[in-house]
Amino acid sequence: MTSTPQAGNLDAEVVIIGAGAVGLAVAQRLARDGRSVLVVERHEGMARETSSHNSGVVHASIYYPTGSLKHRLCWAGNPRIYEWAEAHAVPVRRTGKIIVALSEGERGGLDEVYQQALANDVRGVERITGARARELEPHIPTIEAIWSPSTGVVDNYALARSYEAEAVAHGALIAYRHEVTSITRVPGGFEVALRDADGVASTLRCAALVNSAGHRAADVAAMLAYPLDGGTHENIEVPVMRQRANAGRYYDIVDPAAARLVTRPVYPLPEHQAGGLGVHLTVDTDGGVHLGPSTEWIAEDDAMDYRHVETPEWRAKFLEGGRRFLPGLRDDQIAPGQVGYRPKIQRPDQGLVDFLVWHDRGYVHLGGIESPGLTSSLPLADEVAAALR
Repeated sequence: MTSTPQAGNLDAEVVIIGAGAVGLAVAQRLARDGRSVLVVERHEGMARETSSHNSGVVHASIYYPTGSLKHRLCWAGNPRIYEWAEAHAVPVRRTGKIIVALSEGERGGLDEVYQQALANDVRGVERITGARARELEPHIPTIEAIWSPSTGVVDNYALARSYEAEAVAHGALIAYRHEVTSITRVPGGFEVALRDADGVASTLRCAALVNSAGHRAADVAAMLAYPLDGGTHENIEVPVMRQRANAGRYYDIVDPAAARLVTRPVYPLPEHQAGGLGVHLTVDTDGGVHLGPSTEWIAEDDAMDYRHVETPEWRAKFLEGGRRFLPGLRDDQIAPGQVGYRPKIQRPDQGLVDFLVWHDRGYVHLGGIESPGLTSSLPLADEVAAALR
């Protein structure tokens, strides 16, 4: 790490921008290492954006290019999420999941997914027959499937809350309702300008800065004059940091009889080019069943609206998608659910793009932390700790 000013000139050794699940995982990791940590969050509480608006799936690292950060950190994070959840009383269910071929024409796509899962050394993954798949999920008309026993679901908000509690227990401070307005490099560290909810301005100094701002990560990087489309800054090569939001809406299966027809996540073949894994069935830790999420690229100047504004077109699409899994699903058995947004470095014309974990002289940038970010949160925290060591 860069040389630091005298301790009396520092408000904290490390400032973390963003109190989502990953930012809080980083906070507890650094605080347990004995670091002086301050988390700055513009919302009134933790996990208000991506961390709490997702399906809470504990991923097994099936889909990601072998050797990528998404592959390695998700693979490492999968068992650690279960261990952490059990140790901190966080609701979690090791349900397993099936990825299904629902027509003969999908068998080839299933081959590709299975070969990627084998290359990624996914724990316990199997190619199973339609008959075996229907033993697991009798109401899904599966022709052939992939079985992933290490997949599960976790209460994502409770997980973030447990990270927050652990961070605070080890001395970390968290400043909610404070927005970063500018950042300046100063000798030995950074000066961060803030504005609270009442408009009162303040500044703080730190030796190291972790940008875990989620959808605002590129905006924070711009405050330090990094070129967001990549290039050179102060003779240092900078990666692409510009992000774009991809929306995912959900519908809930609200009829108890229909919800009881599914006991674990059921996924179709992935839609990487569209920006997601395709509309799938997921369960939560309370037994609720959800359809989604969709994959919708929004205009770069559109605001993120977490209200689910229903349209007949989207309802029809979700009902059609749901009926691929549950042919008897009726319109009156579904209702609009949550809406989430993925912070993507990936562009609409690209395939999968990896997480960005980049370090420059005490600054750590966490970019494009979408799925499987929740599963990868503890190993991501280790990556940050190593960068600042």
